[in-house]
Amino acid sequence: MKRVEITDKAAEVVRQLKAKHGELIFHQSGGCCDGSAPMIFEKGDMYLDESDILLGEVEGVSFYMNQDQFEYWKHTHLTVDVTEGRGASFSLEIPLGLRFLIHSRLLTEEENAYFNMKDE
Repeated sequence: MKRVEITDKAAEVVRQLKAKHGELIFHQSGGCCDGSAPMIFEKGDMYLDESDILLGEVEGVSFYMNQDQFEYWKHTHLTVDVTEGRGASFSLEIPLGLRFLIHSRLLTEEENAYFNMKDE
């Protein structure tokens, strides 16, 4: 089971960015700029600490979320997608005239038991 997945269109953008920038990471915080939009950075350009939770990997890129933000999203399945438009962040897709976004749905009972009940 996966907590986070990616659309084919977004995966293609990630492959382009990996070819240009090398190893990458996704991070979704609850901060400024694009709010809770997922941002992609060169690995090492984003400082991660114990408050960042690894949710999984999409297209070979680790996807992290800040712990405070995770409290709001822990009962959801996330799908990374991409759309035309310029986001207000430092994410690597911005110069392409694109921005990543999240589609979410509530976890099924089975998924919720798998991801969340073991923590309680």
